[in-house]
Amino acid sequence: MDEKILKEKIAKIAEKMIENKEYKRPTWDEYFMEIAKVVGTRGTCDRGRNGAVIVKNKRILSTGYVGSPKGLEHCDEAGHLMHEVVNPDGKISKHCIRTTHAEQNAIVQAALHGISTEGSTLYVKFEPCFTCAKMIINAGIKRVVCQKKYHAAELSRDFLKKAGVEIVYNEDSVEEYPNQ
Repeated sequence: MDEKILKEKIAKIAEKMIENKEYKRPTWDEYFMEIAKVVGTRGTCDRGRNGAVIVKNKRILSTGYVGSPKGLEHCDEAGHLMHEVVNPDGKISKHCIRTTHAEQNAIVQAALHGISTEGSTLYVKFEPCFTCAKMIINAGIKRVVCQKKYHAAELSRDFLKKAGVEIVYNEDSVEEYPNQ
């Protein structure tokens, strides 16, 4: 068999393999996590660009992304508003405090439009901060699906667990912010 015929046969086999490749339908968690990622692209602080989606009975109730309060300048326009925080281990880190977190915005949007979040699931890029964790608990959210862990979420994990909120991680990796 000559080389040209062999290459043609290999190409036909490869084409058939590609055609027959089985499509994998995403799970509900994968589906809503992808939507949360797209929501995050609206974020206006380059330190997070996080998105959140609140879901109940496989229906989206509300979304939110990282951004400044309504009508105020965004980090992408005015720069970061950095604040030093002393962590429980004594280390000092810096956080941008200009923005409202994605979880907070999703919860506030639900409240603004009279939508109950009781018994819902929240999809988000990484574990919530402590303030967001407390809001999640008080909003009645019962499950949080995170793409990654967050480097400063030990207290959040503890509170969520004590409140009976399930946390699911898609990856075992940890989200770290640059210390600006």
